[in-house]
Amino acid sequence: MTSDIHVSVRSLVEYVYSSGSIDTALPRRNSVLIDGVKTHQRLQKLYKEGDLKEVHLTCSVEYEDIEYVLEGRCDGILFDDGVTIDEIKSSQTGVDHIDEEANKYHWGQAKLYGYMYARKEELPEIHVQVTYADVHSEKMKASKRTYTFSELEKFTYELIDEYSKYASLRLDFEKKKIESIKQLAFPFSRYRKGQRDLAVATYKTIVEDKKLFVKAPTGIGKTISTIFPSVKAMGEGIVRKLIYVTAKTITRTVAEETFSLLREKGLRMKVCTITAKDKVCFKDETICQKDYCEFANGYYDRINGAILDILEKEDSFNRVTIERYAKKHTVCPFEFSLDIALLSDSIICDYNYVFDPRVALKRLSMDNKNSYVLLVDEAHNLVERARSMYSASIHKSSFLNMKRLFSTTVKEISSSASQINELLLKLKKEEIIEQYTTRKEMIGELSELLQGFVDICDEWIPRNQQEKGFQELLDVYFEANMYLKIANIYDDSFITYMEQNQNDVKIKLVCLHPGKLLKENTKNYRGTLFFSATLIPGNYYLEMLGGSSEDYTLALSSPFDPNNVDLSIANLSTRYKDRDATFEKIIDLIYEDLSRAKGNFLIFFPSYQYMNAVYDKFTIKYPSVKSIIQENIMDEENREEFLHLFQEDNKKALIGFAVLGGIFSEGIDLKGDRLTGVIIVGVGLPQLNSEQDMLKEYFRSLGKNGFDYAYVYPGISKVLQAAGRLIRTETDKGRLLLIDDRFLTEKYQRLLPNEWKQFNIIN
Repeated sequence: MTSDIHVSVRSLVEYVYSSGSIDTALPRRNSVLIDGVKTHQRLQKLYKEGDLKEVHLTCSVEYEDIEYVLEGRCDGILFDDGVTIDEIKSSQTGVDHIDEEANKYHWGQAKLYGYMYARKEELPEIHVQVTYADVHSEKMKASKRTYTFSELEKFTYELIDEYSKYASLRLDFEKKKIESIKQLAFPFSRYRKGQRDLAVATYKTIVEDKKLFVKAPTGIGKTISTIFPSVKAMGEGIVRKLIYVTAKTITRTVAEETFSLLREKGLRMKVCTITAKDKVCFKDETICQKDYCEFANGYYDRINGAILDILEKEDSFNRVTIERYAKKHTVCPFEFSLDIALLSDSIICDYNYVFDPRVALKRLSMDNKNSYVLLVDEAHNLVERARSMYSASIHKSSFLNMKRLFSTTVKEISSSASQINELLLKLKKEEIIEQYTTRKEMIGELSELLQGFVDICDEWIPRNQQEKGFQELLDVYFEANMYLKIANIYDDSFITYMEQNQNDVKIKLVCLHPGKLLKENTKNYRGTLFFSATLIPGNYYLEMLGGSSEDYTLALSSPFDPNNVDLSIANLSTRYKDRDATFEKIIDLIYEDLSRAKGNFLIFFPSYQYMNAVYDKFTIKYPSVKSIIQENIMDEENREEFLHLFQEDNKKALIGFAVLGGIFSEGIDLKGDRLTGVIIVGVGLPQLNSEQDMLKEYFRSLGKNGFDYAYVYPGISKVLQAAGRLIRTETDKGRLLLIDDRFLTEKYQRLLPNEWKQFNIIN
């Protein structure tokens, strides 16, 4: 029986002719793709009447009981002097240095198209041409060869033969995967309260190609309840790939453990976790250049062997596994993980790799997303992260430095940087009357000057990697590039922020409302699920995450007995103006609460400054209480040490002082007696600053309560996340104390979970 495998012309040729080294010093940007399209169009306009352009070609080739369906889009088919296949390649660095005869990859694509068209039209021979064109000038260089059909057929089968080992491996595993999914049962003997509802809603969302927004409190088991039905949909051919994104390392670990559990129950799936480059890099510095890193040097010469090796022997491509095989084959572990991710059935990664225009998986986005499921865990975090991803800034000091650095070496760079510096100086004098100002529209002249600067850098950077000032220029180049990238999507949901700080000037394009961009980013997925324990209020998150009235929503109640939490609210102000007067009362309240419930406590504060002030006073007044405090900067080892101190058999209760919205306020599990109580000081309002005030004014202009959108809703999310550390299992019990009189107001009472409606008031 013959099996089918679909492969694009590009993918086939890239696989067979993979060679060379990684070099991230060379510029890569979206406008390169745009320039390439424009260059293609410029050359295609030179075609004669009757010539064809952008021709979709497909054909089937049977080889060793596998039918390979080849497909691709040919740049041009010319009909002067016979038939000529034209493969156009744009060059950012000019065409004079190109050896048009040497590039196997480019000729491979052209020859494959030649075979496909000659076979379709039953041609005994055909001309094949590769045309190189400079994106910065009218220069071009072309080379033309003539092949018989039998020569091209032999070439095609040679490529497929080289590809067949991977293809056979892929097909064999695909059969095992589908069979394992069909036999896979839910891994637990029973569903928890709300768990079946979430699983059913997930499956329905995927089948009906919709979006689902879920408030799923701690304890429901949202990870297995979203992954399991997604996997079952994959077994039915509805889904081809599952992408699980989150903001925290700990929640990525939970997703890995969930797949591991399903694997124990018989599931066969290739699952890849992408870890940040700076965490997996084997070198002292993350410099991805062949002269510095042996794992970058010759990477593409060795990658196919590494991929075949890991695919044959492993199903779980976590950090440890990827690093082991990367060392074995001397390949960059980060790039290896990206290549493996494309071949995996599921990807676990940070939000960045899906949403951030700087680091999103471009190779993945070129694929067909309408067979992918996107699961967005801890979705409350995505609002602020998305604002950051879709914002960009430049600094006057950067361009003043470039002006000086290249003043005697590269006049074009120095002059361009000087023009930008002068414009920013002019803006400082004329528009930034106080420390900062804003405007609704972009600074058009600045974008034009930045584009000119980037164009000059595009030509200079690839040819001058050893020159003085190269790294400094590269940093500014990327800064300018990102600004232009955001400028291309700038609309009425953005604002231009201008700030002066001594002699420097910062211009920032600030994304105020990421909803439209998130909606655009997720529109092509087969199904998208946003879930979190704290999507409160629901309408706010539906709007901020790009939802609409047509999308599904689901609000689940906690599966735990509400009596397991002893909740009190202290009728005491923690507002900034009242803090000096309430310090002593708060310290005594904390001590009294600790005395009522013996055990380990976490105490959360809205800022480091407030936390440190209370900590200092508390330790002086109650020196016998064992306490630790969250540092402003803590690496993973320090974090683990902090959490490790919370043990069940502590002879002396431990008190941890931490910050709302920080590393210990979500995504950690201190089950059982490792945590007896949580105290939350304040309502979690973000720090008052210019950007939060911009948010407030923006939403007020839309007819909404600007203060709630900018301060209250983000604050209550932090409170709920921190409180969620207390009860992690059905048997956990503990004490929760909220210190702030605002929790007693009608507004905040509406935002608290239903299971918190019974509480004691401490006056």
